[in-house]
Amino acid sequence: MQLPTIKQLRYFVALEKHKHFGNAAKACFVSQSAFSVAIKELESHLGAQLVDRTNKSVTITRTGREIASHARLCLRDIEHLTELAQSNQSPLTGRLNLGIIPTIAPFMLPELLPSIRKDYPDLKLYLREDTTRALHTLLLEGELDLILIALPYKLSNVEIMPLFKDQFFLACHENSQLIDPNNYSLENLPKESVILLEDGHCLRDHALSACKIRNQDTVSRFAASSLLTLVNMVDSDIGITYLTQMAQNSSLLMNTHIKTYPLDKNSFREIGLAWRKGSAREEEFMMLAELLKQ
Repeated sequence: MQLPTIKQLRYFVALEKHKHFGNAAKACFVSQSAFSVAIKELESHLGAQLVDRTNKSVTITRTGREIASHARLCLRDIEHLTELAQSNQSPLTGRLNLGIIPTIAPFMLPELLPSIRKDYPDLKLYLREDTTRALHTLLLEGELDLILIALPYKLSNVEIMPLFKDQFFLACHENSQLIDPNNYSLENLPKESVILLEDGHCLRDHALSACKIRNQDTVSRFAASSLLTLVNMVDSDIGITYLTQMAQNSSLLMNTHIKTYPLDKNSFREIGLAWRKGSAREEEFMMLAELLKQ
């Protein structure tokens, strides 16, 4: 019996994800013709049709969906096998795939990367920036080794190490016509005066929770897709927002008319690392966590 290859399984998982031969082939860095041949060979080895093909669409069959689910588990086990081999080498060497959310990346990476290069010159760090939900999925699928995220966030099948607290601050135009920041009160916020990041960014949920915003009428229907857009909107006095300490201490607010004001000490999010349960590289991740704490 001829067994599927790792390459064929990886290609099919990509096809099930993208539902498009061209996009899946591109994601796997292979030509579409070679990709299609590998999928046909996989169907031949398994003796089952995994894909319904038409000129305009790709539909994964019921059997195909089951195969894709098991293929992910197989690829994860192979990844674990590689981790076991690497764990016997020097710590923090070789390839490490790190996921990081966009409300942390621009503030921590400029300081983190030089330190890593200095302390662990043989570590090849590959970065992926995305939302927490997307990074969690990639972590469980084995495409990432660990993720740097903001807590609290509900995650399954991972180990989490909290690193430090990131305090929230009120941010508004220095001559804001919307509020008096020196007499700030949740009860006196104008309707739709609070601008936040759009849904999908955990900073939105953390700001609502940590800053105790219960009245949704104060939250604007308009949301920003990035921190830079959010800052520009506040700088135009379209609304107020809540930024964390790492953003406040960065160059994000340079050349703006935005001022920040401290909030209650319990208004914070927590920055942490997360990795798959049972990872053979857990001790390495703990070492990296200590570096991050510094």
